[in-house]
Amino acid sequence: MAVKLRRPILVGGIGLSFSLLLLQNLHHSVDQLSEFGVIGIIALGTCLWLFQRQTKHTHIQLDTPLDRATVEKVIAQAEGAVSQLEIEAEHQVASLQERIAQLKGELDRQEIHLAVTGGKGVGKTTLVNLLESSWEQQPKICLQETTALFSGTDVNLTAETAALEQAIASDLVLFVTNGDLTDPEFQTLQQLRAANQRTVLVFNKQDQYLADERATVLLSLRQRMSSTLKTEDVVAITASPVPVKVRSHQPDGSVEEWMEQPAPDISQLTQQLTQVLATEAQQLVWASTKRAAITLKTEARTLLNGVRRDRALPVIEQYQWIAAAAAFANPVPALDLLATAAINAQLVMDLGGIYQQKFSLQQAQTVAGTMGSLMIKLGLVELSSKAIGTVLKSNAITFVAGGAVQGVSAAYLTRLAGLSLIEYFQQQEAAINSETGLNLHKLCQTLQNIFQQNQQLGFLQGFVKQGLGRLLPSPQPQSSEIA
Repeated sequence: MAVKLRRPILVGGIGLSFSLLLLQNLHHSVDQLSEFGVIGIIALGTCLWLFQRQTKHTHIQLDTPLDRATVEKVIAQAEGAVSQLEIEAEHQVASLQERIAQLKGELDRQEIHLAVTGGKGVGKTTLVNLLESSWEQQPKICLQETTALFSGTDVNLTAETAALEQAIASDLVLFVTNGDLTDPEFQTLQQLRAANQRTVLVFNKQDQYLADERATVLLSLRQRMSSTLKTEDVVAITASPVPVKVRSHQPDGSVEEWMEQPAPDISQLTQQLTQVLATEAQQLVWASTKRAAITLKTEARTLLNGVRRDRALPVIEQYQWIAAAAAFANPVPALDLLATAAINAQLVMDLGGIYQQKFSLQQAQTVAGTMGSLMIKLGLVELSSKAIGTVLKSNAITFVAGGAVQGVSAAYLTRLAGLSLIEYFQQQEAAINSETGLNLHKLCQTLQNIFQQNQQLGFLQGFVKQGLGRLLPSPQPQSSEIA
């Protein structure tokens, strides 16, 4: 199917490359032009690199007190993402809109949701029952026990993931252990910390240790978590004491023995919880509401990126074959680089439109030039050309077609540029600032990752075959004439 070219950058760039081809002195060698073109591109890329190079510093502050306005702003951002998804997906997203309404109502919630989590057999159920029956608390508490963690089986992996998500979604977490922390327990506590989840570490079953051992374990827990939890947030309890043998010597010299059940001791925990709820209840609710809003926003953006990617991939495919045709028709490498740069600039504008990243003509050319210089700097141009040339050598007939390597390489590099832009745009929270421009470090990483994902031999063989099918005319079957 013929492609209608109505884009000024694309038409002008390709036209210019063909015009320059006609004006070239026939006495100049292709090698000299190639050398000049590569040197020119490298020089241009270096200038763009120096011009746009900037350093960004991001400072993340944890445990910053929240206010209602901050949480409302995050909810508004989630609402905006949901609304944009509804517009671009062209269908209702009622479930996400309902969650937005629920989030707004959560800001005034008085009930505190407290999750009790930990490994199997650490005493979670007993602690929940004990707190529900013997702890008088204000405000009202809703206790939720999660599925046991660290089962070590793939079958329960989904349930454990859901348990961790449940803990992160709560207002406050009681993480229960019955001894010094194992590595999986420590890593889970770090995950809770990374999510800014308020956590109290509970050392249960301390009665099963000797007195000096109890103190040693408690001290070890506090020291290991010193960079994550306050000292008072690591407490020791005995939710279900082990029965002890009591011996009584009678006046007649006889001895009576019986088993006695000590009373549970969770006083350290209840005192700390009472203190936390008295001073942080509102903050806990706002923090969990903010986490829920961020989760919803991420979910909406993921769905939106899926919609946009479905629209972007056909655009990339269109331009990669336009680039292939332009490079195949131009026997001079310096000129096919010029045509490819023009095509990539138009690609930047079209993809930017899909991802709500509006570029002017000059900005699109700058982005395309920057990506070209990065590809040269990373060695992707040379590596891709060699890899494609190797695949083409397996077919002597197609390899002798002079522009085959250039054509397929141009298509391949255009595809890399497009996929890299998709990944880069998906990470942007807002439109790219015209003053700060691209984050070259992130773009460089993205290019490398996309190249690694698309350099497998099987993919290259299929891509080359597809490219040759578009570049070389298919042999027409000979029709026999009927006398």
